[in-house]
Amino acid sequence: MALGPRLDLRQSQSLVMTPQLQQAIRLLAASNLEIETFIGEALEANPLLDAGDVSSVESEAPAESADQEIRDATPDVTSGDGEQALDIDTSALDRDRDTGDWAAQPASAMSGDDLPDAGERSDDDPTLSEHLETQVGAASPDVRTEFVARHLIGLLDEAGYLPVSLREVAGDLGIPIAEAEGALAVVQSLDPTGVGARTLSECLALQAIEADRYDPCMRRLIENLDLVARGEFARLKRMCDVDDEDFGDMLAELRSYDPKPGLKFGGGGGEPVVPDILITALGGGWDIRLNEETLPRLVVNRAYYVELRGGCTDKAAKSWLSEKLADANWLIKALDQRAKTILKVATAVVKAQEGFFRKGVSELKPLTLRQVAEEIEMHESTVSRVTSNKYLHCDRGTFELKYFFSSGVASSDGEGAVSAEAVKAQIRALCDAENPNAILSDDKLVELLRDKGFDLARRTVAKYRESIGIGSSVQRRRQKKLASA
Repeated sequence: MALGPRLDLRQSQSLVMTPQLQQAIRLLAASNLEIETFIGEALEANPLLDAGDVSSVESEAPAESADQEIRDATPDVTSGDGEQALDIDTSALDRDRDTGDWAAQPASAMSGDDLPDAGERSDDDPTLSEHLETQVGAASPDVRTEFVARHLIGLLDEAGYLPVSLREVAGDLGIPIAEAEGALAVVQSLDPTGVGARTLSECLALQAIEADRYDPCMRRLIENLDLVARGEFARLKRMCDVDDEDFGDMLAELRSYDPKPGLKFGGGGGEPVVPDILITALGGGWDIRLNEETLPRLVVNRAYYVELRGGCTDKAAKSWLSEKLADANWLIKALDQRAKTILKVATAVVKAQEGFFRKGVSELKPLTLRQVAEEIEMHESTVSRVTSNKYLHCDRGTFELKYFFSSGVASSDGEGAVSAEAVKAQIRALCDAENPNAILSDDKLVELLRDKGFDLARRTVAKYRESIGIGSSVQRRRQKKLASA
């Protein structure tokens, strides 16, 4: 076969993302507050956009052919229609080999760079909530405790204090007060020490306990901070029953503690959470809607369009007006499809977790993104975007949508599933209680878990064991021998 240069024609198919589609996907992942900011910028940039009721704008429009022109200028968000237009599996899209950017076709829509990527929305430093969120899963003994602990984290103020009573939290979630106290204990065990406290005394006491300095003398000192503030040191020394030297050490220790441990983290902590989705019980069903107070309605100001069109005398002006009209109509359609997609996902979540909304956290079920995606016949990546940065408000409080998702494993009786966090808690309990002379192997853990109703493979047990920081049977045998020596 001869070797030499030649030209070949090759035909191939690939899925590409236009700038319009990139922006539509970013709109889907954004919260209502981010959308509100984006809409404000769009209103400033496009004179044809107007915020308000459709009727008030339409009533001012003259009875001309503007309606048909506006409809003809409306571009599709994608080749799809309805909420399915935003249902894109981004893993199937081509990326530029050199830059890693999504392949795109030229378009005149507003730039997709107007919205930041999900990873660019926050400051470089994590917020207090973000910092605590990364720890709470490993610190919680089961999925129910983790759920309540996450809810408590969302209630903390910027200093790290819990400003509401546990009785109120327990009432909202429909759980016993003891369960709320257990979840608060989990939050108070997280870094930084002192978060989750309800008073200054409790905050300092948590730090004293962490430093192993919470003896009866220090306890009395912390319980009488008002006397410290007034400088009544002689009285405090008598109450604590210590001499001058010990009292000086105690005061130095107390002053080394942080009275506001949450303030060391990035901005965003303590800001009120504005829900994107509102859930209200309605007879035997549910009223599920978007929070329109943070989501202005956009319309095309047809009267102004007709006025501008009459003044366009050259080709460049007409082209500019057509582009603005297409951009305005595209954004309105994209926001409408975003709303439909969010409501569709929220409805599936409420349907799957209806027990929680009616009876409380005791009825919370394992739920995955894939299950919701299959229920609403959309891609799992679409559901993931919808649940990102979205909050749902119901009678029990305000919760991030992702809180309703937790993995589950099949039960040994074949009926339903149990949370993966519950399995991890059982593994931890079995390993903590094992006899140093009879360390449990992973195979033995599988048998014991099956007796408790958990049907798992050996490799799954090993994965869960490692994820919660428990070593192998060989490592645990060596550790327990050293501990007992």
